[in-house]
Amino acid sequence: MSVKVAILTGFGINCDRETAAVFEMAGAKSERIHVNKLVNGEIDLQDYHIMAVPGGFSFGDHLGSGRLMGNRLRFGLREQVRKFVNDKKPIIGICNGFQVLVKMGLLPGDDDISFEQTASLTLNDSGHYEDRWVTLEFEKDSHCIWTKGLTRMRVPVRHGEGKFVTNNKKLLDKWNENGQLVVRYVDPNQQYPSKSDELLPYPISPNSSWRNIAGVCDPTGLVFGLMPHPEANHSTWLGATWTRENLFHGQGEGMVIFHNAVNYAKSQFSIND
Repeated sequence: MSVKVAILTGFGINCDRETAAVFEMAGAKSERIHVNKLVNGEIDLQDYHIMAVPGGFSFGDHLGSGRLMGNRLRFGLREQVRKFVNDKKPIIGICNGFQVLVKMGLLPGDDDISFEQTASLTLNDSGHYEDRWVTLEFEKDSHCIWTKGLTRMRVPVRHGEGKFVTNNKKLLDKWNENGQLVVRYVDPNQQYPSKSDELLPYPISPNSSWRNIAGVCDPTGLVFGLMPHPEANHSTWLGATWTRENLFHGQGEGMVIFHNAVNYAKSQFSIND
Protein backbone atom coordinates (compact mmCIF):
# COMPACT_ATOMS: atom_id res chain seq x y z
CA MET A 1 0.00 0.00 0.00
CA SER A 2 1.20 3.50 -0.87
CA VAL A 3 0.53 6.81 0.84
CA LYS A 4 -2.66 8.11 -0.81
CA VAL A 5 -3.03 11.85 -1.37
CA ALA A 6 -6.35 13.54 -2.14
CA ILE A 7 -5.66 16.54 -4.40
CA LEU A 8 -8.75 18.75 -4.47
CA THR A 9 -9.78 20.21 -7.79
CA GLY A 10 -12.68 22.04 -9.42
CA PHE A 11 -14.16 25.56 -9.38
CA GLY A 12 -11.03 27.28 -10.76
CA ILE A 13 -8.28 25.39 -8.93
CA ASN A 14 -5.51 25.16 -11.54
CA CYS A 15 -2.35 23.90 -9.81
CA ASP A 16 -3.78 20.45 -9.09
CA ARG A 17 -1.70 18.60 -11.69
CA GLU A 18 1.56 20.11 -10.46
CA THR A 19 0.64 19.35 -6.85
CA ALA A 20 -0.29 15.77 -7.75
CA ALA A 21 3.03 15.40 -9.59
CA VAL A 22 5.23 16.47 -6.67
CA PHE A 23 3.54 14.03 -4.31
CA GLU A 24 4.15 11.29 -6.88
CA MET A 25 7.80 12.38 -7.03
CA ALA A 26 7.90 12.07 -3.24
CA GLY A 27 6.71 8.46 -3.45
CA ALA A 28 2.97 8.82 -2.85
CA LYS A 29 -0.06 7.92 -4.94
CA SER A 30 -1.99 11.07 -5.93
CA GLU A 31 -5.62 11.30 -6.96
CA ARG A 32 -7.21 14.49 -8.27
CA ILE A 33 -10.72 14.70 -6.81
CA HIS A 34 -13.42 17.21 -7.61
CA VAL A 35 -14.61 18.82 -4.39
CA ASN A 36 -18.24 17.94 -5.18
CA LYS A 37 -17.45 14.21 -5.08
CA LEU A 38 -16.35 14.58 -1.47
CA VAL A 39 -19.22 16.85 -0.50
CA ASN A 40 -21.77 14.53 -2.15
CA GLY A 41 -20.30 11.43 -0.53
CA GLU A 42 -19.20 9.77 -3.78
CA ILE A 43 -15.66 9.58 -2.41
CA ASP A 44 -14.69 9.24 1.25
CA LEU A 45 -11.90 11.56 2.40
CA GLN A 46 -11.01 9.06 5.12
CA ASP A 47 -9.67 6.68 2.45
CA TYR A 48 -6.67 9.01 2.03
CA HIS A 49 -3.64 9.77 4.19
CA ILE A 50 -2.94 13.37 3.06
CA MET A 51 -5.15 16.12 1.67
CA ALA A 52 -3.89 19.01 -0.48
CA VAL A 53 -5.72 22.18 -1.53
CA PRO A 54 -3.71 23.53 -4.50
CA GLY A 55 -3.35 27.02 -5.88
CA GLY A 56 -5.46 28.72 -8.50
CA PHE A 57 -8.42 31.06 -8.59
CA SER A 58 -11.23 29.12 -6.93
CA PHE A 59 -14.62 30.55 -7.86
CA GLY A 60 -12.78 33.31 -9.71
CA ASP A 61 -11.77 34.86 -6.36
CA HIS A 62 -15.26 36.35 -6.15
CA LEU A 63 -15.94 37.85 -2.69
CA GLY A 64 -12.20 37.54 -1.99
CA SER A 65 -9.53 34.94 -2.69
CA GLY A 66 -10.46 31.58 -1.21
CA ARG A 67 -13.67 32.81 0.40
CA LEU A 68 -16.23 30.77 -1.53
CA MET A 69 -14.11 27.61 -1.65
CA GLY A 70 -13.44 28.04 2.06
CA ASN A 71 -17.19 28.12 2.70
CA ARG A 72 -17.65 25.09 0.46
CA LEU A 73 -15.26 23.09 2.64
CA ARG A 74 -16.27 24.70 5.92
CA PHE A 75 -19.90 23.70 5.58
CA GLY A 76 -19.77 20.81 3.11
CA LEU A 77 -16.79 18.90 4.51
CA ARG A 78 -16.71 20.19 8.08
CA GLU A 79 -16.92 16.87 9.92
CA GLN A 80 -14.82 14.99 7.37
CA VAL A 81 -12.00 17.53 7.72
CA ARG A 82 -12.25 17.55 11.52
CA LYS A 83 -12.01 13.75 11.62
CA PHE A 84 -9.10 13.86 9.16
CA VAL A 85 -7.08 16.08 11.51
CA ASN A 86 -8.14 14.14 14.60
CA ASP A 87 -6.90 11.00 12.87
CA LYS A 88 -3.50 12.73 12.62
CA LYS A 89 -3.58 13.05 8.84
CA PRO A 90 -1.73 16.01 7.25
CA ILE A 91 -3.32 18.78 5.18
CA ILE A 92 -1.58 21.41 3.06
CA GLY A 93 -2.92 24.52 1.34
CA ILE A 94 -0.75 26.33 -1.22
CA CYS A 95 -1.42 29.91 -2.37
CA ASN A 96 -5.17 29.95 -3.06
CA GLY A 97 -5.30 26.76 -1.00
CA PHE A 98 -3.74 28.64 1.91
CA GLN A 99 -6.35 31.36 1.50
CA VAL A 100 -9.04 28.66 1.57
CA LEU A 101 -7.74 27.08 4.79
CA VAL A 102 -7.44 30.47 6.50
CA LYS A 103 -10.90 31.64 5.47
CA MET A 104 -12.55 28.38 6.47
CA GLY A 105 -10.94 28.81 9.89
CA LEU A 106 -8.73 25.71 9.79
CA LEU A 107 -5.61 27.92 9.89
CA PRO A 108 -4.15 29.12 12.14
CA GLY A 109 -6.91 27.19 13.89
CA ASP A 110 -7.41 26.16 17.49
CA ASP A 111 -7.29 23.04 19.65
CA ASP A 112 -11.03 22.42 19.17
CA ILE A 113 -10.95 22.68 15.35
CA SER A 114 -13.83 25.13 15.65
CA PHE A 115 -13.45 26.57 12.13
CA GLU A 116 -13.57 30.10 13.52
CA GLN A 117 -11.75 32.50 11.20
CA THR A 118 -9.12 34.52 13.08
CA ALA A 119 -6.88 35.74 10.24
CA SER A 120 -7.08 36.64 6.57
CA LEU A 121 -5.02 37.15 3.44
CA THR A 122 -5.71 40.48 1.85
CA LEU A 123 -4.48 42.66 -1.03
CA ASN A 124 -0.73 43.09 -1.49
CA ASP A 125 0.48 46.55 -0.50
CA SER A 126 2.03 46.82 -3.96
CA GLY A 127 -1.51 46.99 -5.31
CA HIS A 128 -0.90 44.39 -8.00
CA TYR A 129 -0.33 40.72 -8.69
CA GLU A 130 3.15 39.53 -7.66
CA ASP A 131 4.98 36.94 -9.75
CA ARG A 132 8.57 36.70 -8.52
CA TRP A 133 11.06 34.51 -6.65
CA VAL A 134 11.44 34.94 -2.89
CA THR A 135 13.54 33.48 -0.11
CA LEU A 136 11.75 31.83 2.81
CA GLU A 137 13.01 31.20 6.32
CA PHE A 138 11.61 28.36 8.44
CA GLU A 139 11.19 28.25 12.20
CA LYS A 140 13.56 25.47 13.25
CA ASP A 141 11.74 24.80 16.54
CA SER A 142 8.31 24.47 14.98
CA HIS A 143 6.36 21.24 15.45
CA CYS A 144 5.03 21.46 11.87
CA ILE A 145 5.55 18.05 10.28
CA TRP A 146 5.76 19.59 6.78
CA THR A 147 8.81 21.78 7.47
CA LYS A 148 11.00 19.43 9.48
CA GLY A 149 14.70 20.11 8.94
CA LEU A 150 14.18 23.16 6.73
CA THR A 151 16.04 26.43 7.22
CA ARG A 152 15.69 28.40 3.98
CA MET A 153 14.21 27.87 0.55
CA ARG A 154 13.85 29.75 -2.73
CA VAL A 155 10.42 29.53 -4.33
CA PRO A 156 8.16 31.69 -6.51
CA VAL A 157 5.08 33.61 -5.40
CA ARG A 158 2.10 34.14 -7.70
CA HIS A 159 -0.65 36.04 -5.93
CA GLY A 160 -2.56 39.31 -5.63
CA GLU A 161 -3.86 38.79 -2.08
CA GLY A 162 -1.06 37.42 0.08
CA LYS A 163 -0.82 39.85 2.97
CA PHE A 164 -1.37 37.89 6.20
CA VAL A 165 -3.31 39.93 8.76
CA THR A 166 -5.50 39.51 11.85
CA ASN A 167 -7.92 41.80 13.64
CA ASN A 168 -6.37 40.78 16.97
CA LYS A 169 -2.64 41.45 17.00
CA LYS A 170 -2.26 39.63 20.34
CA LEU A 171 -2.92 36.42 18.43
CA LEU A 172 0.34 36.93 16.56
CA ASP A 173 2.25 36.55 19.83
CA LYS A 174 0.22 33.48 20.74
CA TRP A 175 0.83 31.84 17.38
CA ASN A 176 4.51 32.73 17.59
CA GLU A 177 4.85 31.17 21.04
CA ASN A 178 3.05 28.06 19.78
CA GLY A 179 5.49 27.70 16.89
CA GLN A 180 2.70 28.27 14.38
CA LEU A 181 4.37 31.12 12.46
CA VAL A 182 6.34 28.58 10.51
CA VAL A 183 7.50 30.43 7.40
CA ARG A 184 8.56 34.03 6.82
CA TYR A 185 9.92 36.02 3.92
CA VAL A 186 13.56 36.86 4.55
CA ASP A 187 16.42 38.83 3.08
CA PRO A 188 18.78 36.07 1.87
CA ASN A 189 21.74 38.22 2.87
CA GLN A 190 20.72 38.14 6.54
CA GLN A 191 22.28 35.54 8.82
CA TYR A 192 20.10 32.58 9.76
CA PRO A 193 17.98 32.78 11.81
CA SER A 194 17.03 36.40 11.22
CA LYS A 195 14.44 36.48 14.06
CA SER A 196 13.14 39.90 13.11
CA ASP A 197 9.49 40.96 13.12
CA GLU A 198 10.32 44.26 11.43
CA LEU A 199 8.56 44.53 8.08
CA LEU A 200 10.97 43.86 5.25
CA PRO A 201 11.03 46.21 2.25
CA TYR A 202 9.34 45.38 -1.03
CA PRO A 203 9.99 43.16 -2.94
CA ILE A 204 11.81 41.02 -0.34
CA SER A 205 8.41 40.82 1.28
CA PRO A 206 6.23 40.79 -1.84
CA ASN A 207 2.97 41.62 -0.06
CA SER A 208 3.90 43.43 3.21
CA SER A 209 2.49 40.55 5.24
CA TRP A 210 2.52 41.24 8.99
CA ARG A 211 5.71 39.95 10.61
CA ASN A 212 6.74 38.86 7.10
CA ILE A 213 4.55 35.78 7.49
CA ALA A 214 4.54 33.52 4.43
CA GLY A 215 2.93 30.45 6.02
CA VAL A 216 1.48 29.06 9.24
CA CYS A 217 0.49 25.74 10.77
CA ASP A 218 -2.29 24.78 13.16
CA PRO A 219 -1.71 23.77 16.82
CA THR A 220 -1.22 20.11 15.84
CA GLY A 221 1.47 20.86 13.26
CA LEU A 222 -0.44 18.69 10.77
CA VAL A 223 -2.25 21.44 8.89
CA PHE A 224 0.07 23.76 6.99
CA GLY A 225 -0.46 26.56 4.50
CA LEU A 226 1.79 28.99 2.67
CA MET A 227 1.43 31.59 -0.06
CA PRO A 228 4.57 30.71 -2.10
CA HIS A 229 4.60 27.67 -4.39
CA PRO A 230 7.05 24.94 -3.28
CA GLU A 231 5.63 22.62 -5.96
CA ALA A 232 6.92 25.12 -8.53
CA ASN A 233 10.51 24.32 -7.49
CA HIS A 234 10.31 20.54 -7.74
CA SER A 235 13.45 20.24 -9.91
CA THR A 236 16.74 22.12 -9.89
CA TRP A 237 16.27 23.36 -13.46
CA LEU A 238 13.18 25.30 -12.35
CA GLY A 239 15.24 27.49 -10.02
CA ALA A 240 16.02 31.05 -10.98
CA THR A 241 19.80 30.55 -10.80
CA TRP A 242 20.23 26.90 -11.80
CA THR A 243 22.61 27.55 -14.68
CA ARG A 244 24.88 29.82 -12.63
CA GLU A 245 24.97 27.25 -9.82
CA ASN A 246 25.39 24.25 -12.13
CA LEU A 247 22.36 22.52 -10.63
CA PHE A 248 21.42 19.74 -13.03
CA HIS A 249 19.09 16.74 -12.89
CA GLY A 250 18.15 16.94 -9.22
CA GLN A 251 15.09 17.56 -7.09
CA GLY A 252 14.40 21.18 -6.28
CA GLU A 253 14.35 22.86 -2.90
CA GLY A 254 10.57 22.68 -2.60
CA MET A 255 10.47 18.88 -2.62
CA VAL A 256 11.53 18.59 1.04
CA ILE A 257 8.07 19.72 2.13
CA PHE A 258 6.36 16.89 0.25
CA HIS A 259 8.90 14.25 1.27
CA ASN A 260 8.36 15.24 4.90
CA ALA A 261 4.60 14.69 4.67
CA VAL A 262 4.90 11.39 2.82
CA ASN A 263 7.52 10.07 5.26
CA TYR A 264 5.35 11.16 8.18
CA ALA A 265 2.34 9.31 6.75
CA LYS A 266 4.42 6.18 6.15
CA SER A 267 5.59 6.15 9.77
CA GLN A 268 2.23 7.15 11.26
CA PHE A 269 0.19 4.56 9.35
CA SER A 270 2.87 1.83 9.03
CA ILE A 271 2.97 1.97 5.24
CA ASN A 272 5.67 0.10 3.36
CA ASP A 273 5.82 0.65 -0.41
